[in-house]
Amino acid sequence: MAEKPFIQIKNSLLKEIPSDLVSNLPDKWEKIGDVLTIVLPSILDEYKNTIGKKYAEVLNCKTVLKDIGGIKGEFRVPNVEIIYGLKNTETIHKENGVKYRLDPQKLMFSSGNMDERIRMAKISNKNETVVDLFAGIGYFTLPIAIYSKPEKVFACEKNQIAFDYLNENIILNDVSSIVEPRKGDNRDIAPKNIADRVIMGYIDETEKFLPNAIDCLHNHIGIIHYHNTFSDNTIPNKPMKIVEKEAKKKGCKAELLKYIYVKSYAPGISHYVFDIKIGEK
Repeated sequence: MAEKPFIQIKNSLLKEIPSDLVSNLPDKWEKIGDVLTIVLPSILDEYKNTIGKKYAEVLNCKTVLKDIGGIKGEFRVPNVEIIYGLKNTETIHKENGVKYRLDPQKLMFSSGNMDERIRMAKISNKNETVVDLFAGIGYFTLPIAIYSKPEKVFACEKNQIAFDYLNENIILNDVSSIVEPRKGDNRDIAPKNIADRVIMGYIDETEKFLPNAIDCLHNHIGIIHYHNTFSDNTIPNKPMKIVEKEAKKKGCKAELLKYIYVKSYAPGISHYVFDIKIGEK
């Protein structure tokens, strides 16, 4: 029976780093295509290149990145450094039959959101028009277009790097006839009064974009998938009060269909998505 990858890594490194440090090796990692990101304690910094090489060999990766500080700024740019391998970290990540081309040095791709990407794949149908307000490289746009095949997906993205990859991924996945990419702030460029479904796949002050999401819906009627982070002890009341307030301003009402825990964000705080029906009062 073959050893598990982490056991292989530990046993190999016993010969290359002090044995008392082996227990500090990370047993979890983020593998995007053939690029690996690990969180390495500072006590191992002296050996980071040796460690990176071993993880690359065992996990079959061309580059290993060290996470040196999470993500930065509005565009959630990873704060990483190369500790082993090629400087060109562009890769193609395959998940659930979807191909995502990206550079993990420049853009975030969270494996913790995988279940939600899979759920979104079949959430729509051929009669719908969908607006994705925070499309990124196509995280939700691509699975919806490939599997649900709606009439149209308008994919809005502000970050130029992500937008370029979005365009590449639309072609890579052969969904050009369904997806229309739009560059810019979604409050300026998203189509109004057209959607049956709006995706709000972003978790930094997402509530500021709720008025725009409602305006994207045809006659203010349809479904919104509202992502954000909330204190676990405020679920589901706080998020719904926020949405209900914005719906009321637009002369409509909000009804909670379901909410889903996506992943932990910080102690006592988690990323959730709320499926909300917007309709007439």
